[in-house]
Amino acid sequence: MSRKIIISLLSASIVTVLSAGNFSAQADKDRKALQEYMEKKFSSIKNAGIYFPYSTKEELEKNFNWGIKGDDFRLGSYAYNKGGKEQYEEMNEMPPYEDAVDAGKELYEKKFKNGKSFKDCFPDPAIRGEYPKFDNKKKEVQTLSMAINKCLKDNGEKPWKVTKGKMTELQGYFASVSKEKGKKVHIVVDSKEAAEAYERGKKEYYTQRGYLNLSCANCHVQGAGKRVRNEYLSPLFGATTHFPVYRLKWQGLGTLERRIKGCEKNQGENPHKPGSKWQNEIIYFMSYMSNGLPVDGPDIRK
Repeated sequence: MSRKIIISLLSASIVTVLSAGNFSAQADKDRKALQEYMEKKFSSIKNAGIYFPYSTKEELEKNFNWGIKGDDFRLGSYAYNKGGKEQYEEMNEMPPYEDAVDAGKELYEKKFKNGKSFKDCFPDPAIRGEYPKFDNKKKEVQTLSMAINKCLKDNGEKPWKVTKGKMTELQGYFASVSKEKGKKVHIVVDSKEAAEAYERGKKEYYTQRGYLNLSCANCHVQGAGKRVRNEYLSPLFGATTHFPVYRLKWQGLGTLERRIKGCEKNQGENPHKPGSKWQNEIIYFMSYMSNGLPVDGPDIRK
């Protein structure tokens, strides 16, 4: 990754960001720089010496698709991993998450004890690309999981676990409807406090930690497309578009909160609690980096 792009992504230009009516200026700059970096990285095998110095020409010719652009990145590593994409397409011939989506639709329509339902909280279920949001009244990031649990609590119901179960079923339904309607990721940074939350999320994404001293970016920015054992690492650009995701490892759907917790463990770190302020702000940053890409969930990954 070039020094210029790293500086662009990490620069603390909060003064510019916080100028009146321009709270998303730095976030927009970061997202564009990330997209340009990813597209250049996977544009041609001719660039392999820069981005993949330890991969053989034979491996890159055999295993990689090149010329990857924009919306292609919604597929994660399957955008450029030939073998992985073939397996992905085979698995999606009979998606293992369809029953969960059907269950999510039932949850959406089911009446609470007070006679209301999720329909009253979310009249249009095609909302997957709109979250997380920054709540300017509470001065905090609100994820879709938080919004769902708020709806439950406001209607006298018990909140759900944010990593799996009913939470993923309802989110799976929201994602499915959003995908059918052609919705795109549209995350908003519209205040000084929202811009600060975005910057904190970005800082943590690029901070090395754990006994392996790795950052999220080591694997999903600089490391995107590099191989760890038999798997190719996925890119940050497009990373949030397909959640909730059905992982073969899980044998079920999981939320982005669950996946981040797993990544932290892989870094050799004691993971933050799903739904914590730290995790929510990371999700806010990650989601903004996929702005403009199609909602593509629920989906399947290994």
